[in-house]
Amino acid sequence: MTIGIDARLYGTRHRGIGRYIEKLIENLEKIDSENQYVVFLQKSNFNEYQPKNPNFKRELADFRAYSIKEQVIFPRILKKHQFNLVHFPHFNVPIFYRGKFVVTIHDLIISHYPDSRATTLPFWLYQIKLFFYRLILNSAAKKANKIIAVSGYTKEDIVNLLHVGQEQVVVTYEGVGIPAVRNENCAEALNNLGILGDYLLYVGSAYPHKNLEKLISAFKIVETHCHASLPNNLKLVLAGRIDLFYERLKNNINDKNIIFTGELKDEQLFCLYKNAKAYVFPSLMEGFGLPPLEAQSQGCPVISANSSCLPEILGDSAVYFDPGDIYEMAIKIESVLDDKILRDDLIEKGYENVKKYLWEDCAKKTLVIYLLSQK
Repeated sequence: MTIGIDARLYGTRHRGIGRYIEKLIENLEKIDSENQYVVFLQKSNFNEYQPKNPNFKRELADFRAYSIKEQVIFPRILKKHQFNLVHFPHFNVPIFYRGKFVVTIHDLIISHYPDSRATTLPFWLYQIKLFFYRLILNSAAKKANKIIAVSGYTKEDIVNLLHVGQEQVVVTYEGVGIPAVRNENCAEALNNLGILGDYLLYVGSAYPHKNLEKLISAFKIVETHCHASLPNNLKLVLAGRIDLFYERLKNNINDKNIIFTGELKDEQLFCLYKNAKAYVFPSLMEGFGLPPLEAQSQGCPVISANSSCLPEILGDSAVYFDPGDIYEMAIKIESVLDDKILRDDLIEKGYENVKKYLWEDCAKKTLVIYLLSQK
């Protein structure tokens, strides 16, 4: 079987989807020596992927996601290969592609939050973007041989909102794992980021549904009502590429205890997770929720919103709060900072929880889906 993989969003520059594509291909290389793969990349990430399995080869498809060229030219290239199957790891499947394919749908957040605050585009242009988003998403869902959902919550969302059958959607959890570095490097890494002393951590984007405004409000409550047993000069570290959404946050904040790191390498993330007092995830909606698992993998206790897929993915390994209630969020943060027994329990449960999410398992289940999609 010859399989094409649309890896144009490959690499951590494209956040969670980029890491998913990277780790999926890496692990497919390890487990599959029978099928032939062609991995399509853009110029910007072409050299990031170096095939290690002779059955895998790279090909340039330098078409920007959601572009006209993606919709018109990319299908022609795919057709020339006469693939048995193509995997689109994101919903941006060219409408005119007629071959067999599977698609991964990570979430339907835009369907739930079609908020103009979540874009840098003018309102009229954003409405056009939403129209084509819905058109392409619905086309992909209806034509796909199989849809891969990254959680049970996302599967139910797909079934209910896109009106496809339960049997068409297969849940395949993502994996977790970031490169480790030696502990002695972390002091220097944190110092270079301007992080001294104890801190709470958030890793991710600043889109409106991430709910960072309420996290900041809850942090200010913790600062104001800090108990004697809580850390002095506690910091809140917000780690993510500085874009318009982070700039909006920064412009409205005058607090030296809130630190914006900007985009980080995996080695820096390792150090942040490893040394944080707790990881706080206030998101209103997630498809899978990778950052809290990354935190758990490095022994960082997790305090999470009780929304969407997060209780499914984290189970009893996190302390939960209502993401709309800043006072409850603050109370839960204080409880974890103040109670060493609770912290130790969360750390132990976190280590156990991440064992359920392995990239190799993700690749194995995905390969089974490829085979089933041929029948």
